[in-house]
Formats: sequence, C-alpha cells, structure tokens
Amino acid sequence: LFRFSFVLPNVCALQQVMGTKKKYFSTCRNWYQGAICGKKATVLYECCPGYMKLEGMRGCPAVAPIDNVYGTLGLINAITTQEYSSLSKLREEIEGSGSYTFFAPSNEAWDLLDAEVRNALVSNVNIELYNALHYHMANKRLLTKDLRNGLTVTSMYNDLSLHINHYSNGIVTVNCARIIHGNQVATNGVVHVIDRVITAVGNTIQDVIDVDDELSSLNTMATAAGLMDKLGQPGHFTLFAPTDDAFSKLDGDVMERLMADKDVLQALINYHLLDSVQCSEAIMRNAFLNSFTWILNISPLAELNSKHQGLLFPLQAKQVMELVGPSQSTFSDMVSELGLSASMRPKAEYTLLAPLNSAFSDEVMSMDQRLLKIILENHVLKSKIVLGQLYNGQRLETLGGKFLRVFVYRTAVCIENACLIRGSKEGANGALHLMKTFIKPAESSMFKLLTEHGGFKIFLSLMEAAGLTDLLKQEGDFTLFAPTDEALSGLSQRDIIQCRVFPEECRPLLTQQNKKYSDFIRKYQMSKCLLMFKHHFQTVINITHSVDHILNHYSIKKQILILVWEIGPL
Repeated sequence: LFRFSFVLPNVCALQQVMGTKKKYFSTCRNWYQGAICGKKATVLYECCPGYMKLEGMRGCPAVAPIDNVYGTLGLINAITTQEYSSLSKLREEIEGSGSYTFFAPSNEAWDLLDAEVRNALVSNVNIELYNALHYHMANKRLLTKDLRNGLTVTSMYNDLSLHINHYSNGIVTVNCARIIHGNQVATNGVVHVIDRVITAVGNTIQDVIDVDDELSSLNTMATAAGLMDKLGQPGHFTLFAPTDDAFSKLDGDVMERLMADKDVLQALINYHLLDSVQCSEAIMRNAFLNSFTWILNISPLAELNSKHQGLLFPLQAKQVMELVGPSQSTFSDMVSELGLSASMRPKAEYTLLAPLNSAFSDEVMSMDQRLLKIILENHVLKSKIVLGQLYNGQRLETLGGKFLRVFVYRTAVCIENACLIRGSKEGANGALHLMKTFIKPAESSMFKLLTEHGGFKIFLSLMEAAGLTDLLKQEGDFTLFAPTDEALSGLSQRDIIQCRVFPEECRPLLTQQNKKYSDFIRKYQMSKCLLMFKHHFQTVINITHSVDHILNHYSIKKQILILVWEIGPL
C-alpha cells in the first residue's frame, strides 16, 4: 500500500474509478497515473489495515482492536456478510476457536449479486446461505503473502477449490474476485474483503461458448477450426471472446475468407486465447490489454465478466495489404491509388517490399504517375517470401516482370541497392519487408554503364587491350572495382603503352574479381614492395548481374605494373 505516513499517520491511498464504486489500493508505481483501465480515477484516503481513527486526531493513529472473525467483519464494515453469518448460524463457528481465512464479500458485492440468486440464498439460510459462506472460507489462516499465484485453496464447503492469482501489480484475486481490503487479522484467523460474491464453478470455456447465445459466431468458427475440444480441456486459460456483434461488423468477404482457411481460423482463435489466467480485475492502466472489454473464461474455472466488442486480428489472419503499418502508409496509399492492390488476386501470394514514408520525397510524388506505378510494381513480388527464405544470389520476380537480386551480408540483407530494416511481417497470403529506400532494378551491363558514365575511358581502353571487354558485357555475378580516369592519372603514357603492348601482363590486375587476383595479392604482399589499397568508394552502381565500385584513389600505379611485368602472368 502507498502509505502517507509523512503527512498523516497510517493513511493509505486508494483510487476510485469515477462513476463506479470500484476502489484500488495504490502502489507507488501506479498511484500517480490518475486512471485505471483507461478510465479516470479519483484518489481517496483510508486507514491502512490494522489502524483506526480517533476523534480529534489527524490520520489513523490508533491500532485497531483485534476481535474474532465475526467481530472483525463489523470493524471493517462488511456488515452484510456479518448479518448473513448471523442468519445462517455461521456466527457461532467464526466466533469460536480455530484458525480461518474468510474471503468476505463487501456490502457493494452483495448488491451486485443477481436479485433472484440473492433471494434464494436468504430464503434458505440454514443450507444455501450457510454453504455459500462456507465456500468463502478456508480452515487455516492465509495472509496475502501466502496467497501465491496459481495456488489452489481447499474451501470449507465440500472441499471445493478456490483458485488464487497473485499478479505482479500487487492485485490478488480469489476465483477472479479481487481482494480490496486484505490482511484484517482476527484472533482466530484473518479476513480479506473481496469485491464480489464468488460461486463454485466447474464449466469449461467450451461449456460457456456452447450455451451463450451472443457467442454463436465464435462457436461456429472454433468448431470449424477444430479447437472446441482444446477449449474443453483442463488447465488455466483466458479467452477474449468476440461477440456476434463484433463479427457482424466484418465485411462478408472477410468472413468468407476466414471460414475458407482452417489455418487462418486457428490463428485467429488462438490469438484470443492465453495459456494463463488474466482476471479482469487485475488489468490495470498501462497493461497491454487495458483498452478492451472481454469475456474471461478459465478452465476448470469459466467466469463470464464481459464480452469483447471487437476482433483481434493476428498477422497470420491478415491479407498482405493489411500488414502495412503507419510508417509505410504512403506506400500503401500509392499502391491502392495506382490500382496495384486491385490487381492482386485474392487467392494468390505476394511479398511487399515497402519503402518507408521518408522515401517518398517531393520529387518522387511529383513524377509521372505511370512511371511511379512501374517503380512500385517492382516493389511487389509474385510470391510469398519470408525473411528466413532469402538467400545470397536469389532472384525475386516482381509484378513488373523484373528480377531482383538478393545480397546477404554479415549484418544486412539487401535487395539490389536497398537493404531491409527491422519489422518484417508474415500474413495469410504474403509477407512484408521494410525498405529504407526505393529499389532500383539493374538495367544495364557493366560495359554500358562505364561507357555512358564517361569517366572510365582509360580503364576501358586497358580492358580492351587485355582482351577483357567481353567480360564486362557477359552475364554473370561480378564485383568490379573500377578506377576512374582521375584515379589512373598517375600512370604515365609509357605505362599505358606497356600494358597495351603486353596485355597478358595487365590481365591479372584487371580481373580483380577472380581467385587468381587474390593469389596475386597474397604473392605481392610477400615481396618487399608495399602494396596499399585504399577502399574508399565514391558510389555504388547497380548493373545487370554485377556491382560496380568506383575507387577514390588508385594506389597500385606504376610499381605494381612493373612487378606484374617482371613476374609474368599468374
């Protein structure tokens, strides 16, 4: 409890949800939030457990008297439970010797009970009411520190079980009834005030779905998914069950698509099912479920709190265009606006290579729509390729008919000139990969790009002299470190002539992409001469079946050419 002893002695803070009678003792962690489950809450102050007020004094300075369990019910204002204990002849038992734990419903808890059920209990005080109160009791003293999460406590009614959950936010529940005032110590036990009357339950989730008229659509889908038996198995589960009204808000084609795919149905149902007990009273502000209302079913406990009015869609149940997130919204908008999404067949599989919104600059958005459509067509693959299926050298066919190359590096996976960033998703009929920039498919050969650039005339002439021009034109996988004319400016005319006269001496130098070049480097480094490569790249140009790197500096120069000439071809 959050104790304000520095202001008032033995005063604890509570939050009360506005418009309700629900109160929550606050911890330092959540007291300042000012809301519970997203609903505005006011802060109240009450005496901490075990203390009481004295007239004319501030706070709660006096230690509360310790009485037996029956008397303690009166001290903590559980008057209705105390009256019912007297009516049902339970008073003599809880006033006598023993050691009991009494989970006592508050006055408001009894008011929440269905009037017909409450009248039936009161009209048969010696049996029904007595048994009901006994179900709220255990024949030993258990403080909240003893109420471990997942603990099963044997009640005093036919040894039926009480199921305890102790959550990380401090909330303790008994059959999902929240303890609102705990550890009220008595001479013969302890009293915990709870926020509603608990009843013995034995229904499974399957039983609840079978009889609830508002869950008929869920029943149909769970049956079609083959999961009804799973929902009837023993264990501890939480089901966020969409109502028929929630399903009615879906388009007809969506329902038809869901019912036609068993795997998608299973993913949808399992996405609403947890393998642990999450009682509604334990969900506080900032919990990941705080914005939903739900039906909570626990097997063997199956407790109906409220029904979920929306539908939670897992990624596995979404169509590929539904995977697009806010950071790729421009891509989604343009794909729809240009008619690409409409051209995607419902039963076909696709992969979206979605650039971030920042890639859509003013220049991109102002270009001809026909050209932009061609660009975006090359960001949609004709098949479903998840991240784990990408490998180095892979060819990916796009809607535009182009083939994109995959490059897998130690710390990155790239498609042509663009690398993937974190956030890939897999849906029912496709996958989504996030791209920082637009992909530029390869269009030309190395020879064509170098020729059109105009800054590689010396290099091209040397390649021609060495008889390697065809290598720049042929298909294949190459990496070319191409020195510019400026980089080769250190070569004298005599060096260039020598290379043309003895082309076989230039060939090893110019074919840097093959294994012989690696051997050449190793042999040369073993000599007394110093070879320095400066790997500073001005740019990277994508070309058909190759990548072309332009060196800033050409450090091999004359000495290397002379050495190659001396040692001959490798």
